[in-house]
Amino acid sequence: MAQTILHKADSRGITDLGWLKSYQTFCFGNYYNPDRIHFGALRVLNDDIVDGGKGFGDHPHDNMEIISIPLEGELRHEDSMGNTAVIRPGEIQMMSAGTGIYHAEYNGNKDKPAKFLQIWLYPNQLNVEPRYDQIVLEKGKALNNLQQIVSPNKEDQGVWVYQNAWFIWQISKKVLHRTILYTMKKMVFIFL
Repeated sequence: MAQTILHKADSRGITDLGWLKSYQTFCFGNYYNPDRIHFGALRVLNDDIVDGGKGFGDHPHDNMEIISIPLEGELRHEDSMGNTAVIRPGEIQMMSAGTGIYHAEYNGNKDKPAKFLQIWLYPNQLNVEPRYDQIVLEKGKALNNLQQIVSPNKEDQGVWVYQNAWFIWQISKKVLHRTILYTMKKMVFIFL
């Protein structure tokens, strides 16, 4: 039988570094709650706001699937594989850190804050060759509809990750009073 665990938005950890305001669903940085280390393979779900022109300097990762979803503004990405990119709302960035990678991310606009979701997944394969992917979502597809944005299958919709994880999202401009049915690909954990 499924168990429901409710974590309300106002129960998240908060980090405020002046240039960064981060709302953390799970333990991250200085936020620690032994009941909220991770949720299955979902290790990090941060709702971040980065001041104009500021960001995260070069830093390492390994053996983690890292997904960034810009909500407002833009993020400039650079990594040790030679990738340089800007991601904007309507795009998804994914990085398999694998055997190790260095990267930096900055707000690409000096005058406006950037808001984005930072999501980390434990991979189901360790020490893979690092890789970077960035996709543009089909405009309007998620408006009042479910849209798959992450999958473990290269041929499926969205970016692919080394984990049995599917991310589905929906953009609603107003409260909808209707039922949307979704067939689970594989039942492990559901995070809404």
